[in-house]
Order: sequence, then structure tokens, then C-alpha cells
Amino acid sequence: MAEAQNSPTFGSAQAGGPPSVGSTTAGAIAVAAESTVATRMSAPPSFDVADFPVPHGREEEWRFTPLERLRGLHDGTAVATGEGVKVAVEAPEGVTVETVDRDDPRLGRAGTPVDRVAAQAYSAFEKAGVITVPKETVLTEPIRIAVHGEGGVAYGHQVVELGAFAEAVVVIDHTGDAVLAANVDYILGDGAKLTVVSVQDWDDKAVHVGQHNALIGRDATFKSFVVTFGGDLVRLHPRVAYAGTGGEAELFGLYFTDAGQHQEHRLLVDHNTPHCKSNVAYKGALQGNDAHAVWIGDVLIEARAEGTDTYEMNRNLVLTDGARVDSVPNLEIETGEIVGAGHASATGRFDDEQLFYLMARGIPADEARRLVVRGFFAELVQQIGVPDIEERLLAKIETELETVSGSGR
Repeated sequence: MAEAQNSPTFGSAQAGGPPSVGSTTAGAIAVAAESTVATRMSAPPSFDVADFPVPHGREEEWRFTPLERLRGLHDGTAVATGEGVKVAVEAPEGVTVETVDRDDPRLGRAGTPVDRVAAQAYSAFEKAGVITVPKETVLTEPIRIAVHGEGGVAYGHQVVELGAFAEAVVVIDHTGDAVLAANVDYILGDGAKLTVVSVQDWDDKAVHVGQHNALIGRDATFKSFVVTFGGDLVRLHPRVAYAGTGGEAELFGLYFTDAGQHQEHRLLVDHNTPHCKSNVAYKGALQGNDAHAVWIGDVLIEARAEGTDTYEMNRNLVLTDGARVDSVPNLEIETGEIVGAGHASATGRFDDEQLFYLMARGIPADEARRLVVRGFFAELVQQIGVPDIEERLLAKIETELETVSGSGR
């Protein structure tokens, strides 16, 4: 294992526009959760903040987000500070870890900002991190990226690029306290396999807004796990596009929303290439007054994307009164020549029959509820494939469950 490397602290913003970046289909179309007309009429993707009006909360893409809790990330008043965020990278031998300037051509290749905060993040960072796994390199240990907030405001950009037929696991761990807007790009060469685990375990007052762009090469496989526990407000926007036929994407998510927290996950899978696959599965649990989870799942199958096979699903378990869920799956199909396409969403409380079954066998009500929730999440956690991360997440879920009200309803 190579020695841990520290990138410069994210902090002081840099004036001026973004560097010249090659065009990309990733992020070229944003699909609205309920009305495609609203999105077609909205501002197109851009690296320039000026191309996006300041949101007021009535826009389709912002109507669920409490703008006053973004701490100025959406209107330009959040000024980067020197103590914002520190990043440390630990990578196996053979992996290149770089800190690059804004004009590096790899920045922005995977996708273009689709809202004002993402554009602000792209325009404001000074240095970016680039991690490169050479072609045909198969890593046996994960690449670990530790992002720790130091209490300030920060803007950042991270790129992970895999060469052809390379294989890697990347773990991104967010901790501490910060107001952070950041973009993350994943670029997969032909035949590459990348698994990413992004854990948001922030302190209670943190704000994190991020756009994750994945560009998947021919016959490449991308698997993403987004796990959100902490923070006052977390709003993440994973996006996928394909650079060649035969690409596969699996997007998994797990979130546990406590009293007063706002956790929002907005996904887009853009099937812009024939004969590709995608599968989306997000699960969340909520407890406490004013706990608010938002899940928007958008899948677009373009007219040229014949042979597409896709499915998306969101499940939410409400553990106490006072919690709210907004879950909107959306599927737009522009060609009838597909293998399959579907979506599903469900939100509910505990299954009375499950609880009765467990309690009839002598298990106390509180323990029975914990068993149900652990089983609800275990299906996703067990697919991560990184033992220490799986153990940590299961322990975190257990800690969250200890605060569930005795009534559970």
C-alpha cells in the first residue's frame, strides 16, 4: 500500500471561467421528475455559473430543497475559506495520484454541471485531484479517499479514471463539518470495472451538495454505492452516460434520515448508446420530526439506444411519525426497440405481519423492529464487497436504530 497522500485544502476560490473542455454526451439531457417539459425549458448544462439563474424554490429541480439551508451555495454568497476541507488519498502501488490545475483536459470529461451549485463548484475550485488506474491493472486493495471537513466553506473536484480492462474499488469517506459543493467524475475505459462507495457520515451541521458523473466505456461495468447518514442537508446528483455499447451500470443507495435532516438523491441514467444495461436500487429509513428524504430517479432511453435493459426502484421505511418522503421514479422512452424497462417506488411503515411473527416468538417489540430494519438494508450492504465498510455501515445502522421511539409508529 502506497503512503497516504494529502491534497491541498479545498478553500480559496478562484475567479474566472472554466477551462476549455471537450464536449460530452454525459449530462446533455436532464429528465424532470414529473414533467419533461419543465426540464426541456430549463437552462441547459453548462460550466458557466452565469448560465443558471439563482433558484427560488419553484423550479422543478429545486422544489423539494430547502434553499435557506444551503448556506449560500446556490446564490454565490458562500465564500470559500482556507480551513474548508482536507483530502487524503491512500492508494495501492501502481496507481497515479495527482493534484492538477484547472486547465487539465481530464476535468469535465465525464459530465457537465446541470445546476447552479454544480457550476459554482466547477468555477470556484483551485486544484483538482486526479486518480488514474493504468490499463489492465487489477487492484486487490481499495483506493481510499478521506474527505474531512474543518468547519469552513469549500469547493472541490475529483476525477477517477480507469484504463481499458482495469479493475478497482474506490471508497470516498466524508466526515467532519463543512459547507461543501463538489463534482466527482468517473471515467471508465473499455472493459473496465469500477466499484465506488461514497459514504456521507458528516457531523450534524454539515451541508454537502455534489454531482457525480460516470462515463462508461464499451463493455465496461460501473457499480456505485451512495450511503448517506450525517449532515444537516445532503443533496447528491449521480448521473450516468455511456461511451460505447455493452456498458452496465448498477446504482445502489442507502440512507437513514433522522429528525431535522434533509437528504436528497437525484439520479439520471442517460441511455444514449445501444445495448447497455442499468439497475437502480435505493432504500431509506426515516425517523423523527421533520426528517425529510427525497429520491428522484430519472431514466432516459434515447431513440438511438436500441436494446436497452433498465430498471429502477426506491423503497422507504418510515419508523416514526413526523417524517416525510418524496419519491418520484420517472422513465422516458424514445424507442420501442428495447429489452425491458420498468420502475417502482414504495413508502410505508413496518409490516404488521412481520412484527407479529417475531413478537409471537418472544422477541420484544423494539428488538423486532430493529431486526426488520436490519433485514431491509442488509440486501444492499452485503453487495458492497468491502468487509470493513460493510461492518461499519451495519454498526452505524444499529446505532441509528437505538434512537428509534419505543412506539415506532
